[in-house]
Amino acid sequence: MATTHALAGVALAVGVSLFVPEAGGLPLIAAGIGGFFPDLDLTGDHRKTLHFPVYYSVAAVAAGVVAAVVTTPLTLSLALFLTAAALHSVMDAAGGGLEPRPWLGQGERAVYNHASGRWIRPRRWIRYDGAPEDLALCGAFALPGLLVLDGAAQTAIVAALGVSAAYTVLRKPLVALADRVVPRIPQDVFDRLPGRVSSFIAAYR
Repeated sequence: MATTHALAGVALAVGVSLFVPEAGGLPLIAAGIGGFFPDLDLTGDHRKTLHFPVYYSVAAVAAGVVAAVVTTPLTLSLALFLTAAALHSVMDAAGGGLEPRPWLGQGERAVYNHASGRWIRPRRWIRYDGAPEDLALCGAFALPGLLVLDGAAQTAIVAALGVSAAYTVLRKPLVALADRVVPRIPQDVFDRLPGRVSSFIAAYR
């Protein structure tokens, strides 16, 4: 889930903040956004357009070196953003494939590796986004923030957990609903949809 990735970034930032508490909240926000950022390609070429498991990782190492030499809230934020985005891209290979029903285990595309020009196959250690084990992982990533943070940050983490729990419950029913609704969309309406939206829902037609 996107929330699992975002909370992974937050957990990473919480760990860093224990060593650099004077950096403030900006690196924490940057890490959360970085964890979520690759999934902004959801309605496009998902897990390819904004997913860079190799390039994000290389950039994160370089930014980490800069942040270690010149430690400011800005350099830490950039390093954590890139590290969280890299972690997201790598983690997707541990999950299910891109097919509409990944719990069936039929797809062979997990995340695109631009460096090699090929798709990395899904390992399915987390069977699919929204699986119970995904929710458990999300909770584990939320724990450091819940223990260390307070106020609005803690509230945001609780809200993310609530969204994650709801998505876990609705994950399969939503696909079943799409199976019934999407084929009933008139072709002329479907043709008027933006290209990215129509390509996203085409799998259910």
